[in-house]
Amino acid sequence: MQSFSDSKRIAHPAAKPDGKVELSQPARRKRVAGSGEGANSPDFITALARGLDVLRCFRHGVAALGNLDLARLTGLPKPTISRITYTLTELGYLRYHPDTGKYSPGYGVLALGFGLLAGLEVRELAKASMTELARATGGAVALGAFDGDAMTYVEAIHGSSALYLRLPVGYRASLDSAMGRAYLASLPPQACADALTRLGEAAPAAEAIERARAELRDTGCCYAIGEWQSGINAVAVPFSSITGEGVFVMSCGGPASLLPEADLRTRVAPLLRAAIVGLAGAAS
Repeated sequence: MQSFSDSKRIAHPAAKPDGKVELSQPARRKRVAGSGEGANSPDFITALARGLDVLRCFRHGVAALGNLDLARLTGLPKPTISRITYTLTELGYLRYHPDTGKYSPGYGVLALGFGLLAGLEVRELAKASMTELARATGGAVALGAFDGDAMTYVEAIHGSSALYLRLPVGYRASLDSAMGRAYLASLPPQACADALTRLGEAAPAAEAIERARAELRDTGCCYAIGEWQSGINAVAVPFSSITGEGVFVMSCGGPASLLPEADLRTRVAPLLRAAIVGLAGAAS
């Protein structure tokens, strides 16, 4: 069986004597992201998309999944899933557990995630203000970005030992969270409507989004008061990064006993808005 390290199917950039990686020149033909063609584009590789869909099934709290689990979650036929899991295991992106017949993420996935985090400028810029906000409020402060059907945490700092919900980097929060509502409320009306249509039954209620739009317009923040998780209050602010890396959302939340609604709205929200001042571009 050919291992990931022995595989000749993947070409890696050559390293120079000084340790730096020599990258190839960019492709001559430029592709325009967001062209609207999506899966109908001739450039769309369905097999690759299916493999990535399988990897997305391994979310926070999911230790291992079998082929039947993956077929149910993705809607793909079991023979297709079997070929995908075999390939991903061969390439090091999944690990197979013979005692259970299930799979868990391999170290190749970790390498991909580290590559993203290491190159994300806004994450580095945000750490100081996030740490100060967590210290001042005792809450959990997170920085997230939209990821298809959820908001993925790219940084998370916890300000108090009283936090029983300690969500790590990589956690995917639903779009019905304060962070998700803030992202959707920041979109132009048509883009928001399109996103809600794609989400289908997983989309937040229309009235929740309308309320989030009103909150964002009137206060610059969006809230979830015990709605996303029972007993958890949170406030979030969307912004376009000054680094040009896109739209991000910073949130601050915690148990209602630590961050009651009145305190969240009168004290925490202004601190959160101040925390993004040096991170947001002019358009924000």
